[in-house]
Amino acid sequence: MNPLLKHQAILTRRHFLRCGALGLGTAAIGIAARESIAAEAKKKAGRVETPPPTHPPLQPADIAKLPEGMERLDLFLLIGQSNMKGRGVMPDEPKRDPRLVMMHLKDDAWYLARHPLHLTGDAKTFAGHDNAGVGSGMAFAEAVAAREPTLRVGLIPCAVGGSQIALWQKGAKLYDEALRRAKLALRQTAPVKARIRAALWLQGEADATDDRLKVYEAKLLKLVDDLRADLGSPDLPFIACTIGEMRDNEGAAGRAKMNELLLSLPSKRPHTACVDARDLKGNIGDNVHFDTAAQNEIGRWYAEKYFALTK
Repeated sequence: MNPLLKHQAILTRRHFLRCGALGLGTAAIGIAARESIAAEAKKKAGRVETPPPTHPPLQPADIAKLPEGMERLDLFLLIGQSNMKGRGVMPDEPKRDPRLVMMHLKDDAWYLARHPLHLTGDAKTFAGHDNAGVGSGMAFAEAVAAREPTLRVGLIPCAVGGSQIALWQKGAKLYDEALRRAKLALRQTAPVKARIRAALWLQGEADATDDRLKVYEAKLLKLVDDLRADLGSPDLPFIACTIGEMRDNEGAAGRAKMNELLLSLPSKRPHTACVDARDLKGNIGDNVHFDTAAQNEIGRWYAEKYFALTK
């Protein structure tokens, strides 16, 4: 047997036995095994690549018509850098729930939501995909839909890996693109009366340096204010999340300071919140990107914060 295949088989068996002892289901076992293999690959190659998406194509969704039993459509912006985009290993089978829809990054069309939400590949073939994987958006959408069974949830993915907050300022490329997509989504949904209900933010790794930390808070507050003004929603919920504190190295102090700034957001602007994910250490093997289990937990915590802000 090829030595690499043999090594992967051994890893898979070890994790199957370990996860079985923990009482995890088959899907969880499969994800755990694949994430272990991805981590092992990182040791050999110096980096971790998220496995490519499977089971094309995306399934188109009619966003201008609500499924039977649905009463309204709420839209959510997903903004930030790679941990919002997501790098977790994807489940074996994609989600295909007609209540959950996503706006594709490549063609601005709507499809049933599934991982990876930030797919850049062709909707039919996935050709041109990058390393996007499981982020927190799907778990968030599932939690919201479970709480409000007559609601259709629309996700507008806009995150870009490695992006600094400077690119999320009004007039900069990523802010303007997110605003364009949000306004386009509202037009596309007519005659359904859709609303932009919240913005979810997960970003900060790229700015956790001494020079950038000095101006980060002002830029974050400006982002909140500009989004609300440009979307005509002065009380738009804006929910941040702390970045991972998984490495004890020279950058640890900067990441801790970044999280202090993020956690202070609710004291600086009303109708904001911050998910505290500092205790989550599960990662894809690079001590930077949250793994699937951590991302799902963050998604559920986002939903808790959202409901607390909108009750």
